[in-house]
Amino acid sequence: MDAINNIFKAYDVRGRVGSELTADVAHKIGQAFANWLPTEGPVAVGRDMRPDSAELAAAAIEGIRAAGRDVQDIGEVTSDMIYFAVGSGKLAGGMMITASHNPGEYNGIKLCREEARPVGEATGLYEIRDRIIAGKFQTAKQPGTVTQTDITEAWIQHALSFIDANKLKELKIAVDAGNGMAGKIFPELEPYVPFEVTELYFDLDGTFPNHIANPLEAKNLIDLQKAIQEHGCDAGVAFDGDGDRAVLLDENGEPLSGTVLTALLAQYFLQQHPGETILLNAICGQAASEMVEKSGGTWVRTRVGHSFIKGNMREHNAVFAGEHSGHYYFRDNYCADSGLIAAVIGLYILSTSGKTLSELVAPLRKAYLQIPETNFEVADKQGTIDRVAVAFPENEHETLDGLTIRFDDQSWCNVRPSNTEPLLRLNAEAKTQARLDELVAHITKLINRV
Repeated sequence: MDAINNIFKAYDVRGRVGSELTADVAHKIGQAFANWLPTEGPVAVGRDMRPDSAELAAAAIEGIRAAGRDVQDIGEVTSDMIYFAVGSGKLAGGMMITASHNPGEYNGIKLCREEARPVGEATGLYEIRDRIIAGKFQTAKQPGTVTQTDITEAWIQHALSFIDANKLKELKIAVDAGNGMAGKIFPELEPYVPFEVTELYFDLDGTFPNHIANPLEAKNLIDLQKAIQEHGCDAGVAFDGDGDRAVLLDENGEPLSGTVLTALLAQYFLQQHPGETILLNAICGQAASEMVEKSGGTWVRTRVGHSFIKGNMREHNAVFAGEHSGHYYFRDNYCADSGLIAAVIGLYILSTSGKTLSELVAPLRKAYLQIPETNFEVADKQGTIDRVAVAFPENEHETLDGLTIRFDDQSWCNVRPSNTEPLLRLNAEAKTQARLDELVAHITKLINRV
């Protein structure tokens, strides 16, 4: 059962198709998930555009039916639509067949329970795994039914409910769907917004023939940046493979970091909901926390990862949460993340501001400089973190997620372990490039024992 152990990660199921994640495994996951769900009722199943996603979804549906639960098959959708289907339909749970931005030889399964609550390592995912390993399946005498359900129009209207669409002004934008699911869903938004859209890679193709649908890697933004320049666009949007992450680019093709867009969205929500709470993950930069304070709100740090953030949103009744990685969460979206909602609000802010996007975010960009998250392969993750900690005995240490060290000059660094790989992830921020380079060089030497 090592194969089952290997594909159950901290937040979802992820594995190589054919060798690790097969139709038989998907059937077992579907049945174990249906047995485990604490609430009675139907389960929604969606899938992305990967070549094997339809087969895996069909097998998972049969597993759910075998447990006696009815299924709402919502077809090819973005991952954020499965959360909407479960939350708005008051369903018992949801299952999305996707490997997000991973290469085409991978696939995976994301799970949620009632009210779109997360199912992760600490919230039931490993219990489902253990049921499969133990062969503990409950098979109903009468299998459940399957209903084909199209939620696209309802989802688009839900996304638009976060803005006053009547106030939108004309924009020229370029959108790169990366041959992922946003290529199917974003065109459904276009009739409702006064945007002239240049579409890049909207054809669904789970082999990702143009580039991997991961907008956090600079090389995957090159084509979008060219389109912005060639068409004189006001902004660009890049989605990841399953559409739950979005990166905005300004009119010069410069991407907004997750911290910058978090700050922009936090300000927007605090204008709508004065004095409320905003969540920021452990590696979100200080521009975001300072914007929350400036806007009269309260901010709370949370661990990196959707399962932690969604739980903390409910605990603090937070109206919005942002991750530096480009995931954005909304209380009125069942505390779930959405790339489309983030993009819609970001473009709304731009269109009603009277400024260019670069002008709008210039103060946020100038305040602090951050490195892209950098990975290090290490054999002893905790031992390496301890070595970094010992090197700074006089500085403030935070252990919310890995180790964060804060310095008197407002610079900081975070070293945290990957939940799924033998990697340490380094993030760092400073007010000047020289200080940032110095800090990163120092931490890198400690990690590598140089």
